[in-house]
Amino acid sequence: MDDADSPAPVQRVQAASEGATEFLSLIGAEELSLCLFAESLVMVSESGQPLGHFSVSVQPACYEEQGGQEEDCYLVHATSQGTINEVPCGSSITAYVSKRLETLEQHQQEYVKFRAHPLDRKTHVVKRGDRLVVTKIIEEGEHEVQTQSVSYSCASLHGLISEAANLLVLRVLARRRAVPQNTTFLAFDTEACVCTSTYAALGFQKQQVGVTEVEVFVLERAVCPDEGIPMTWQFCFLSDGHLARRVQVGSPATMLLQQLPVLIDVDEVEPRPVFEKKPLDWEEDVQLYSQFLDRKEELQAGHTSYARRHPELRALLADFLQLLLLHKPDDVLTFAAEFFAPFASQRPPGSTFRASGKPSPFRARV
Repeated sequence: MDDADSPAPVQRVQAASEGATEFLSLIGAEELSLCLFAESLVMVSESGQPLGHFSVSVQPACYEEQGGQEEDCYLVHATSQGTINEVPCGSSITAYVSKRLETLEQHQQEYVKFRAHPLDRKTHVVKRGDRLVVTKIIEEGEHEVQTQSVSYSCASLHGLISEAANLLVLRVLARRRAVPQNTTFLAFDTEACVCTSTYAALGFQKQQVGVTEVEVFVLERAVCPDEGIPMTWQFCFLSDGHLARRVQVGSPATMLLQQLPVLIDVDEVEPRPVFEKKPLDWEEDVQLYSQFLDRKEELQAGHTSYARRHPELRALLADFLQLLLLHKPDDVLTFAAEFFAPFASQRPPGSTFRASGKPSPFRARV
């Protein structure tokens, strides 16, 4: 069913707390860039028997909205598959999340393959203009299909953390090793209805990963539907945001990290070196003084050679000094400029000799 053909009913929801919206607005792209990696865990039973696997990957992507506009975002993909009590089950999430952690589009599927009555639940979330459309499709058995679509105003969903965005938020909290206090977010419950959710820090624990004992930071997330029992998950994270353990309270399966990954380190920017200025007495420095004498002799030899090749230089300077001493002007610079002006290679056209009545261009006119 294409929910674009028929308008979805508009739903009103309660608002997230001001602290929650402020927390999301302060998460920057640089911080999120450290959360872009893939990881894989093993699903085990309470006795430690392997039941399946769980994987999450987050990578940069580009999302094309209606109208052809493109937006840089994150592509989030998570899957879990296993067999619990001899019943195959699993879930998957594929979503595009903006750099503001807003959900642009999300496809979620959950299935339980009972022999007599298999259940398949799909939820599609897509942003269309200023609205968020949520479509829920439930297949029970082989022929029973139930479809329901609702629409929410994006303005009313500030502070919403979808399941895909939650994977990024958890990594951010794990790297910070802290959780904002007294914050209430919005989330989707199992019926795809908007409800409240919270995060809490449970401290640090020791966990065995392979042959290495590591310290993990424990987070708890609770999703509280308007009706029904709250759902709670506990997550154990390494210092760089890699997930070491995940368990849903009440579930017989646990996701465990089997091999310690290479931790993501933040490159520390070394401060620029500061060189103190020291007084330089070049006359006392033997090497510098020797270079000075060599350069002085080189310049003197060059000047002498140039004057020898151009004897007209001596005559020109002699005429200038003789005229200068004869007139004894107060402004020597202007007198020199007027004397040497006719010899300039780039001079305005005209007579070489200036008329006595013509004003000089080097003197200010009154």
